[in-house]
Amino acid sequence: MDTDNDSAMSSQMKIYCKNIREYVPFTGGETLSEIYGRMAGRIGFQPICARVNNKTEDLQYPVFAPKQVEFLPVESASGRRVYVRSLCMMLYRAVVACYPECRLKMEHSISHGYYCRITGADADAGEVMAERLKAYMSAMVQRDIPFERKERLTEDVIRLFESQGMHDKVLLLRTTHELYTVYYRLDGVCDSYYGNLAPSTGILKTFDLVPYKDGFLLLGVDPADKDLAAQPIPQEKMYRAFTEYLEFNHVVGVRNVGELNGAVERRESDMLINVAEALHDKKIGRISDEILRRYEEGGARIVLVAGPSSSGKTTFTKRLAIQLMTNLLTPRMISLDDYFIDRERTPRDEDGEYDYESLYALDLAQFNLDLQALLRGEEVELPTYNFTLGRREYRGNRLRLDGHSVLLIEGIHGLNPELVSTIDQNMLYKVYVSALTTLSIDDHNWVPTTDNRLLRRIIRDHKYRGVSAAETLKRWPSVRRGEERWIFPYQENADATFNSSLLFELGVMKEYGEELLKGVPRDIPEYGEAYRLRKFLSYFAPIGADMIPPTSLLREFLGGSSFRY
Repeated sequence: MDTDNDSAMSSQMKIYCKNIREYVPFTGGETLSEIYGRMAGRIGFQPICARVNNKTEDLQYPVFAPKQVEFLPVESASGRRVYVRSLCMMLYRAVVACYPECRLKMEHSISHGYYCRITGADADAGEVMAERLKAYMSAMVQRDIPFERKERLTEDVIRLFESQGMHDKVLLLRTTHELYTVYYRLDGVCDSYYGNLAPSTGILKTFDLVPYKDGFLLLGVDPADKDLAAQPIPQEKMYRAFTEYLEFNHVVGVRNVGELNGAVERRESDMLINVAEALHDKKIGRISDEILRRYEEGGARIVLVAGPSSSGKTTFTKRLAIQLMTNLLTPRMISLDDYFIDRERTPRDEDGEYDYESLYALDLAQFNLDLQALLRGEEVELPTYNFTLGRREYRGNRLRLDGHSVLLIEGIHGLNPELVSTIDQNMLYKVYVSALTTLSIDDHNWVPTTDNRLLRRIIRDHKYRGVSAAETLKRWPSVRRGEERWIFPYQENADATFNSSLLFELGVMKEYGEELLKGVPRDIPEYGEAYRLRKFLSYFAPIGADMIPPTSLLREFLGGSSFRY
């Protein structure tokens, strides 16, 4: 044991910096930014935030005791979130300066960017407004203005936000009942965000703001090149799905978490549940009617249902089957999982693990041969995949489509044209299912669709698979990479898009999720993500699950469904 070194360490406080794998001395009260400044040349990049004892903090965080610290670059997952939040506040500051009578509303992510609307009497034409705001934001980058972190009594912050006309934030704070609230000040303007911000505007060099539909796209860093802004892609069908649900939220008077919490306090949860479930019924019924119309015209014999993890594909497919029966069609189901190739032939991912999310983990040739035979009216013996042995087996499971049959196939690859490359496209009807969350925390903070799905998966994995929240969080980045490669590029191929989100669901998942996330140990990397999700859930008032019907899509994750899975 190095007793001299131990003695020196005991007489001076030190952090352990993971970036350089060394203990670094500090003076109590120094910020992470100041500590970084003394060793910037050794780290090799300009951090935008840091992970302190596995929890993400901004660089203004003062250190008073020994900590484990890892400085994070913009391209890290936490860094990207900090970057986008900081761009949002910079845009808000630009709107206040250039269009003081206008209101900024950040609505959702789409088309590789973040869709926002700017409304009010002073609003210019789209291109003119975009250029003026972008020029102001670029000037702020050049000035390198600090994002000042503040923490005050919530009542004081409420008065501050009232003076700025931010009534959505006031409503949220009045319904979360926290004693203290963190907010940021940028060039004299205050705002609050779900998470940390950058140290200053100078790091936000790469961005764009372009007109899009009735609003604008705020574009951050391209994931493939941090020196370039992301480039928009067409997503007309996704935009329509988001817009339709935003209109629904407006009609029921629940557009943000403050309004949702207010409805809960007024004991209106049952009404919200009934209306949201009725909307799902109506949408599924419409898709069933469209399939019937296409079927009667000689097509739509095969319905492909695709979507990312925890989007509710399975329950949607079961509910669609019921609606098809009311249209006098006979639904038959095939599982894509039964067409996995033998395990030893399965492709491997970049970590050397079997990549079951790859399209080429499926026997595409046999799958297409079986579909062709079924469409010709022939009887086919379907395979069953033995997951224990890792190989496909035939157990006498035979299928023939009769004159009223529609084949339902659920799986992540349903929109990929290569899956059914030999099938007449007229015979196919494709549905994309995802939880396109349209509820906002407040005007400047949207609810990420990915977080909604992740919470669903954490609850489901624990309930049905005995998997801990920590294990699900560890696996999630790999799941997301698979979605980016195999699902999201094909979203616009869908004939119909079904939004599986439910207006009330985060209130229902709150207590389930918080309990599981509390079990994530502090000494593992996943703790930071668990803490972030717990903070996110803290904004929601709890909603009891007793009013949720047994056919609800949410029952796929919570349990208590009348469907068999």
